[in-house]
Amino acid sequence: MTSSQRYISRRSAVLFMAGLGLAGTLVACGSTTSPEASNSEATTAAAGPVELTLVSYAVTQAAYEQIIPKFVEQWQAETGQEVTFNQSYGGSGSQTRAVLDGLEADVVALALAGDTQKIEAGGLIEPGWESEAPNNAIVHKSVAVLVTREGNPKNIQDWEDLARDDVQVVTANPKTSGGAKWNFLGAWGSLTQTGSDDAAALDFVTQIYQNVPVLPKDARESTDVFFTRGQGDVLINYENEVLLAAQNGEELPYIVPDVNISIDNPIAVVDANVDKHGTREVAEAFVEFLFTPEAQAEFAKVGFRPADPLVGEKYADQFPKITTLFTIADLGGWEAIDQKFFADGAIFDQVQSKVGK
Repeated sequence: MTSSQRYISRRSAVLFMAGLGLAGTLVACGSTTSPEASNSEATTAAAGPVELTLVSYAVTQAAYEQIIPKFVEQWQAETGQEVTFNQSYGGSGSQTRAVLDGLEADVVALALAGDTQKIEAGGLIEPGWESEAPNNAIVHKSVAVLVTREGNPKNIQDWEDLARDDVQVVTANPKTSGGAKWNFLGAWGSLTQTGSDDAAALDFVTQIYQNVPVLPKDARESTDVFFTRGQGDVLINYENEVLLAAQNGEELPYIVPDVNISIDNPIAVVDANVDKHGTREVAEAFVEFLFTPEAQAEFAKVGFRPADPLVGEKYADQFPKITTLFTIADLGGWEAIDQKFFADGAIFDQVQSKVGK
């Protein structure tokens, strides 16, 4: 087994992807009273309790369930103020639409900056939100992985194997699934970031999508196609999800390609809502807390590559090193990417036209 190959469990496949297609699920986390709180430490003008709404995508829930109580305790110790969190989890695209349609999030933690930018375009987040938090507001990261059948009978080792005539690939439709954009861009960049031109990349991804028998609408449906219906030889997925599934104790083979895309997950305060609710101070403090070693460790424990490099070193054994790791910026940024690849008539539609889907 190479350093890029790891094993997790089969049955938990349903578990680690099921949440991605869910509508937002709202749960509450109450405040914790700390005996260390003192009036002299208080920094907020408000003496009464405050409520924050966090809207995130499904697979972050395990981390936030550990992080939020820690923040609540620290905030009360420092300010004397009680904080209650409402938490909503679901598919990133669905969560984005929910916020734009009126779900009054104070903080959004979505799967891709493009979703956060849609909320910005809707007038709820002020421009420049990336500079309002450390690390350009990227709170944790992941990479793409190739999940195979048990024993990897097709000997799939890298992106190039997905273009073979004898391999069937399962991936969602990037026109309907934000997460599936990472899959497409990972395959595309595996060529363009290693010296090939766009023409070669177009031929390559066309061959891959020729091997995609169906295009599920989202990641949850992709998982159902691969595991429940038994279709396909390989499922394009995300490292954080397979690592989280491994915590359920089941084995499933996957490959981490040596040329990979950095799946960067942002955090942002929703300006219009925090100003409406009077929660800006505590919301900004919560975002800041997410970059502390204590919070970063919780993200790492559930499979995310932490933004803090020192925490990353502590958990390095679970994250294989990537030979060539490229970013959305290397591909031109989300606005340019959406126009080039995913707008009507753009490259993905051209690929679909060529493969007759």
